[in-house]
Amino acid sequence: MTQASHTEGVTLSKDGLPGWLDPVVHAVETVEPLQLSRFLPPANGAGRQSAVLVLFGEGERGPELLLMERASSLRSHAGQPSFPGGALDPEDGDPKGDGPLRAALREAEEETGLDPSGVQLFGVLPKLYIPVSGFVVTPVLGWWREPTPVGVVDPNETARVFTVPVADLTDPDNRATAVHPSGHRGPAFLVESALVWGFTAGIIDRILHYAGWERPWDREKQVPLDWRA
Repeated sequence: MTQASHTEGVTLSKDGLPGWLDPVVHAVETVEPLQLSRFLPPANGAGRQSAVLVLFGEGERGPELLLMERASSLRSHAGQPSFPGGALDPEDGDPKGDGPLRAALREAEEETGLDPSGVQLFGVLPKLYIPVSGFVVTPVLGWWREPTPVGVVDPNETARVFTVPVADLTDPDNRATAVHPSGHRGPAFLVESALVWGFTAGIIDRILHYAGWERPWDREKQVPLDWRA
């Protein structure tokens, strides 16, 4: 990736990022798909193309991430904390080009009221797969250069919008292993009165690990999930 690449109005740029994001930038540039997840997109191209916005801001307690809680009435991933995001629309453009960048910003605006003009996109992680919903997800990373007010836009889709300090995500007391009745196990975070697990927790866990921010935590501490999860 060049220092800045312009694709029809959507820009990936590392210029002027705060120094504390350097380890994240390095991780994004060097991480391999299987280092993020064992679930990779089907080789036959199946799956619904989608994108999420992994947005880093700077709050009162330092670096933080923007998350939202999906409405409990939704058909898939109901009530689950997640990054803003969703499926690509035709107007987003090429799924293999800048389509995921456009989709991540568009969905974040639709779900949280975020002003995309205040966001500097600086990296893209390898596409991953969510078998339960058939989504092929591109995590798009951004720096909230000019923060704007955010909140619930449509209560039918979103229950709440909130930020989580990175310091809370790295706090060993807030970490656990989520155990699904199916036997699947994965990282979980107990932050902001929410249980972050699944795909979102997996991405956060890998970013913390490869950025060198992870602190030793008790992997035997378990949080059981129910069948509806």
